[in-house]
Amino acid sequence: MKLHLVCVGRLRKGPEKMMVEDYLDRFAKAGRGLGLPPVTVTELDAKGAGMIAEGELIARAIPPGAAMAILDERGRRITSPDFAAHLGDWRDQARDVALVIGGADGIAPDLRDRADLAISFGAMVWPHMLVRVMVAEQLYRAASILAGSPYHRV
Repeated sequence: MKLHLVCVGRLRKGPEKMMVEDYLDRFAKAGRGLGLPPVTVTELDAKGAGMIAEGELIARAIPPGAAMAILDERGRRITSPDFAAHLGDWRDQARDVALVIGGADGIAPDLRDRADLAISFGAMVWPHMLVRVMVAEQLYRAASILAGSPYHRV
C-alpha cells in the first residue's frame, strides 16, 4: 500500500504548511506499526489552467489501480471512524490510495465520477490549503483510531 495526497496548488511557507507537515509526521509515526506507509504529497502547478486541465494533471498523478478518494463539497459527510475504516480496508486489500484535493473550481466531473469515495467536510466550501490541513489531521486521527489510542474521543 502507498498513500498519495494529490493537490492542485502549492503551499507556501506558513502556518498551514507547518500544520500539514506536523500531522503527516504524526501519521507516519502512528501508522508505522499499523502497516500504514508515510504519505507522499504531490503538488500540481496548474495556475489558471482551469478545471479540465487540472483534472488531466490529477489523473496522471494517480497511480494505476489506486483507490481514489476526492474532497468535494458534493461528497458524503462521513465520521472519522468511518474514514479510518475505509483506510483500514484499503490497507488490508494492499491497495494504493490517492486522496485528491482539487483547485479553486473543484474537481472535473469526469474525474469526480471515477472516485471510489467522495468526502465532504460539510456544506461550506473550504480553501484548499485548509482542506489539506484537515485531511492531514484526519489521516493522523484515522491511524489513532485504528491503533485504539485515546486521541479520538467520541
